[in-house]
Formats: sequence, C-alpha cells, structure tokens
Amino acid sequence: MKKLDDLLARIPEMQARAKQRAERAPLPGAPLPKNVVQLPLWPEPVRAVPNGFLRSALFGVIAKGRRRYIDGEDLAAVDGVTIRYKGERLDQGDLDVWESVLHAVRLQELGSQCRVTSYALLKLMGKTDTGKNRTTLHNRIERLVANAVTVKQGRYTYIGGLIRFAAKDEETQEWVIELDEKLRPLFAGDQFTQVEWDVRHALDGHQLAQWLHGFYASHAKPFPLRMETLLKLAGSEGANPRSAQQTLRKALNAVAEASTTHGEWFSYDIRGDLVHVEKKAQGAQRRHLAKKAAKPRKPRG
Repeated sequence: MKKLDDLLARIPEMQARAKQRAERAPLPGAPLPKNVVQLPLWPEPVRAVPNGFLRSALFGVIAKGRRRYIDGEDLAAVDGVTIRYKGERLDQGDLDVWESVLHAVRLQELGSQCRVTSYALLKLMGKTDTGKNRTTLHNRIERLVANAVTVKQGRYTYIGGLIRFAAKDEETQEWVIELDEKLRPLFAGDQFTQVEWDVRHALDGHQLAQWLHGFYASHAKPFPLRMETLLKLAGSEGANPRSAQQTLRKALNAVAEASTTHGEWFSYDIRGDLVHVEKKAQGAQRRHLAKKAAKPRKPRG
C-alpha cells in the first residue's frame, strides 16, 4: 500500500515533468533548435527548388526511350549559374520526386534519416499507389542517388549527389532517405523558388510546360528571351526547330491556362522570335522588386 501511496503522491510531479518536456519539444512543422540545420519551412501548397535548377537543363525536357548518360558535361543554364553533371539525364518526373523528398525532409534535421513510405511519396505527387507507380518511383530515386552534380549558384558551389543515400523495406515499402546537409545554402532566402504545386501538377505529363512554369516562377520580372534560347535552357531534344517552336507555343498556352485555373496570373506574347512573359510576382519576389526599386539610381555621367 505504501508503494501505491507513494506512486499516487508522485503523479502531479510526473505530470508536471511531462508537460515541461512537451513544451520543450518542437511542434510538427515548427523550426528546430538554432544549432540544427534545416530546410526553410515553406507552406504545404508549394514545392521549393533552388533557382539554378529551375533555370537550367538539369531537370530537362527529354524524349521517351533510353536516356543519354552524361559524363561530366556543363549543362545549359542562365548567366550566373553553372551546372556540371554526371549521370543519366534527369527529367521533370525526376524533379517531382526530388521536390516530394524535399517536402518531407523539410520538417526535420537536414542530413538525418527521413523515413517515408512509397504511398506517402506518391500521394505528395498526386499519384495512386500502384505497382507501376512504385516501380517508377524506385527507378527515379535510384537515378537521383546515382549522380554527381556541381552547381554554382550565387556565392556558393555544391558538389555532390541530389540524394545522398536511400534504402527501402520491400515488405512495408518504407524508404529511408538522406540528403546532404551541404545543400542548405542553395535554399538561402533569395536562392530558391516556391513553385505552386497545383499549377505544376495540372501540367503533369507535359514536360516542357512544367519546365517553363518553373523557369518563369523563379523570375520576379521575366525578361524577353529567344525561343531558341528557351528550348536550349530546357534541354529540349526536339530535332526539328520548327516543330520544337510549335511545341513551345503549345506549352506556353498550357502554362497560361493552368495558371489562370489555379489563380496565378501568367500571360505571354511572341514578337518575332522573342518570348515576352508577364506574371504576378509572389511573396519574396515582390519584396525583391520593391527593394530594387527603392535603391537610389546613379546619375548618368
């Protein structure tokens, strides 16, 4: 009886300690302690991607069939971004998988093991949990592990893989995935873009349209570009320039339609061979434009 009485007497103390532990523990989605490396906590409706990846042919537009193996080549990219790649060519489907992995990992310490099922990853991508989709997911994760990328974006250069390590329990379909914590500077405040997932998902299966949506999403105020330049940046493998340009027009139409459907403003006009795009800047992009406009202009000499 004495032990029971002692235990009952300690219950308030035990409850108080449990409450203190709960208060100290980070809530799901809350920032981790300052000494822990973590990706930015972007909202649920978007996916975050480094600007250099959206402004290059890293996740390109490639034809169906056997993929070309790249043995350490510089990929097409805008000025200010340098990307050297070794591995099988990556496409927009591979980017969907990488975005989904990032989306899951952002809630925990970067570099730690993230446990996530095939079902959860496929759900993030808006796909059903079928045997075919599981196989495709497996192949894409394998491809994201078996590569080496050197990306110079801003003042920082990253050399490594897009996924450091992955393992899967074939019975439970649970994945253990690790990303390199050295990826973190690629997600500095002005170095990544939050891509609206509803728009991107609406363009699923249209690689060039998905690439264009990501490319223009990464620009606060897009500048005119030649059609040939856009196709080169997208890593398009279209053999016939004329048909490739027709495909580009169709892809831009698809982006405009999907954007309008999901509340994003996007319009374009082709004058000669220059593509002019107008869009509504989002969050950080609006702040960037406001800051740029507030800078005093140097007098012309």
